[in-house]
Amino acid sequence: MELLRAREITFAYAKRPVLREVSLALAAGEVMALLGPNGSGKSTLIKLLLGHLHGRGTIAWQGRELRQWRRRELARLVAYLPQSPSYDVEHRVIDVLRLGRAPYWSAFGLESEHDGEIVARVAKQLDLSDLLHRRIEELSGGQRQRVFIGRCLAQEPAALLLDEPSTFLDLRHQVELCELLRRLAREQNLAVMMASHDLNLAAAYADRLMLLSQGHVAATGSRDEVLRPELLSEVYGVALERFDRGDGLAPAVLPVLPP
Repeated sequence: MELLRAREITFAYAKRPVLREVSLALAAGEVMALLGPNGSGKSTLIKLLLGHLHGRGTIAWQGRELRQWRRRELARLVAYLPQSPSYDVEHRVIDVLRLGRAPYWSAFGLESEHDGEIVARVAKQLDLSDLLHRRIEELSGGQRQRVFIGRCLAQEPAALLLDEPSTFLDLRHQVELCELLRRLAREQNLAVMMASHDLNLAAAYADRLMLLSQGHVAATGSRDEVLRPELLSEVYGVALERFDRGDGLAPAVLPVLPP
């Protein structure tokens, strides 16, 4: 089932073009990775899809144009993790996770028993149960990032948009996060779109890739269609080579080392 359809999205900051006629779709159960160097428009595109910025083109969630969605209503459908999430320094882990339930609270801000069950489940999924009463300020960068991802999952969204979610995570937790997102997509039919700088993790876990270059779509499709050394080298401005490992394993893309 298609959740999102965007057509010919164009946007500029003042007179500086950032995105030019970008079109895409996102389906339930799909993991899509947005790739591209800094300044290619990945973060801006995600903000446009959420209505945080406004440009030209059409954006529709579940067949309804973005402007027809109320903010609270959209928050129940789509969760968003920005590059640098804000937080109250006095908040504990459990406080941050509870905020993910805000779109479901009553007019008086009262939490239900179901809200508590969801928070406990998410904490267990992300190995946060032992940290629930720790202040966010006391956590490592990686632990803090997992808490913010947990806040998103507590929304019980149909779609999850993440802007470089592996920031601050060590290699083990990067892999575990990608495995979790893929599992949620498969088991809960969650649609996932994540901006990423890691070509190899994207190749291993995403169903579809979109490569942006200077605001244009340079390529979109499977890893074989997008991870082409000549294309990647041109977009990233550095010589890259691809190693195919066979047996259905994801390829690896590495810089060409000098002799």
